[in-house]
Amino acid sequence: MKLSRYLKTFPSPDRPGHVLLYSTMRGSVAAISAETLAALQAGDVPAEGCEALARLGMLVEDPDAEKEQMRGLIARANAETRDFKVSVVLNLDCNLDCGYCFEGEFRCGHYMSEATADLLVETLVQKRMAQGWDVTVSFYGGEPLLSLDLILRISQRLHAAAQSHGVRYAFTLVTNGTLLDRNTALQLIPLGLQGAKFTLDGPQEIHDVQRPYASGAGSFDVVARNLAQVCNLISIQLGANFKRENYREFPRLLDQLPLYGITPDKLAVMMFTPVVSTGGCSDFNSGCAMSEEPWLLEAVPFLREATLARGYRAPTLKPSACVVELDSTLVIDCTGKFYKCPAFMGWEELSVGSLTEGLRDFRVSNGIGNWQIDACLECSYLPLCFGGCRLVTKLQGKPLSEVDCRRKFYDATLEQTVLQNLTYLAPRKKVAAQTAPAQAAVPSY
Repeated sequence: MKLSRYLKTFPSPDRPGHVLLYSTMRGSVAAISAETLAALQAGDVPAEGCEALARLGMLVEDPDAEKEQMRGLIARANAETRDFKVSVVLNLDCNLDCGYCFEGEFRCGHYMSEATADLLVETLVQKRMAQGWDVTVSFYGGEPLLSLDLILRISQRLHAAAQSHGVRYAFTLVTNGTLLDRNTALQLIPLGLQGAKFTLDGPQEIHDVQRPYASGAGSFDVVARNLAQVCNLISIQLGANFKRENYREFPRLLDQLPLYGITPDKLAVMMFTPVVSTGGCSDFNSGCAMSEEPWLLEAVPFLREATLARGYRAPTLKPSACVVELDSTLVIDCTGKFYKCPAFMGWEELSVGSLTEGLRDFRVSNGIGNWQIDACLECSYLPLCFGGCRLVTKLQGKPLSEVDCRRKFYDATLEQTVLQNLTYLAPRKKVAAQTAPAQAAVPSY
C-alpha cells in the first residue's frame, strides 16, 4: 500500500517526533511518528497501523486508481442523488439597503408573477416529483418574505404534490431576518419550512451601518429578536459579512448573541464570510467566493477560532465542488430564467435556460470539469475545492474553463483549521492515547 496523494502532513503540536496526517478526502486525522512517516514515504509499510490508516483513507492500494476514482467522484454523486435543490428568487426587492449587495446593480423591485410561480410548481412536479425525486426549495431574493403570498402558494401545492407522489418536499429561507418572526414561522412550518439563513453583520454598531433599513434605521435589534423567537422552531444558519477594516470586531457579535438567548445550541452553524467586491457577497454566500488576499489569510482562521472557542459551530472542511458542477441544483430567478449560481444572475451569457424553454447544455458556458487536468488531479487539495469558485474566476476576467486555484489559501490556513478541529471538535485525549507509532488518532469529524 502507498500513501494517498490527497493527504497533508503537519508537525504534531504536543508530541515531539510525531506528525499529524490529514486526509483532505475523508477529513480524518492520524498521529504517527516521523520515523513511520519516513518509512511510508519510502514504500515500507509497517505491519502495525496499516489497517487503521487504510480505513481513514490515508493508505491506498493504487494511487493511480485513486486518481481515476477522484476524476469520477462528482459524476458518481450526480448519478446517485435523488434530492433536487432549487433556489427560487421570488423578488428583486428588499426592505434593507446593504451597501455591498451584489444585486444592487440590477435590483428593480421586480416580483415573480403568480403565472411564473404556477409554472414553477408544474415543472417541479412533472420533472422531479413525478419521477421520484425529493424537492428542497430555498426561497431567496431580494427579501423572500416580501413575497409571503407566493411562498404559501408554491409550498401548499408542492407539499400536496409530494404527498401524492410519495416523495418529500421541504423549504428553507435565505432572509435578512427582519420579517421572520415566530408567528410567520409557525404559519410556514406545516408546509415544509425546515430552516433559515439569517444575517447579522457583526456587533450591533457595525451591523446597523452595513445593513440598515431603507429608511436608514438600524436593523440589528429586530433581526436578533426574531432569531431568538424562531431558533427553537427551525434549523438556523447565521451568517456575518466582514470587511478588512472591521473583521477583528466581529467576535463581539458572538458575545452579544447570548444576551438575546441565542446560545451555541440554538444555531446549526455560524458562518463568517468576506465581502467580495462587485459580487458574490450575498446572504446566500457560504464563503465559496474566497480570495487569497493576505488579510483574508489571517481573518478566516481568526474568526473560525473565535467561533469554536465560544462553543458555536463553524463550517467544517469536507469534499465540496462549485455548485455549477452539481446536476441536482438550480437557481430560478423571478422571471423564470435558470442559472447555476445565484451570483450569476444578471449575466445573460450565464443563463442556462428557463421555465418555458427548459434546461440548456451548460457544460461549456459554466466550465464544467475544468479541474479534470493533471495539475488538479494530483493536488492534495483537490477534494476541498474541485477547481474553486467560478465567480472568482469570472471577477478576475478569466474564462470559466480556468480554475480558481486554492493552493495558496490552503497552504496558509489548513494547518490552523486542523489544529482548531483537534482542540475544539475532537477530544484531545484521543490524540494523547495513541501508543502504537502508526495508529490512527482521531476519526473523521
